[in-house]
Amino acid sequence: MTGEVVIREALEQDLPQVLALYAQPGLDDGHTLTVEQAKQHYRRFKQYPNYRLFVAECNGEIVGTFALLIMDNLAHVGTPSGVVEDVVVMAEHQGKGIGRRMMEAALAKCRESGCYKMALSSNLKREAAHAFYESLDFEKHGYSFRVMFEKTR
Repeated sequence: MTGEVVIREALEQDLPQVLALYAQPGLDDGHTLTVEQAKQHYRRFKQYPNYRLFVAECNGEIVGTFALLIMDNLAHVGTPSGVVEDVVVMAEHQGKGIGRRMMEAALAKCRESGCYKMALSSNLKREAAHAFYESLDFEKHGYSFRVMFEKTR
């Protein structure tokens, strides 16, 4: 890949390309929101104080995305923490440092906000993703638990 990779906050007009990233096999496997539904969600979470969607752009093309929530806490003497979700890089651009750049940007945002940690979860089956996160000095910490709910939307 030639060209500079820019990590920036996503704009509403980026949503079709972001949805295409989510549609990739191994993530949402083609099952995504419509663009109109995505716009509704985007407008709602833009109202949250510290929840943002970011994109990695190269030569005018969106090649990666992630969401970052920086949340206030009552524990840890009120020190905030960061949570990263929905990390994805276009399949043909994986292994070229884009994911690394995205995580470095997320870590920098968390440090700027005074977070005591940044966390993410990853499906147990995604062993390549685990190796990637470990290469960035993420460490396995505890367990991730979930309760799945029937989709209502």
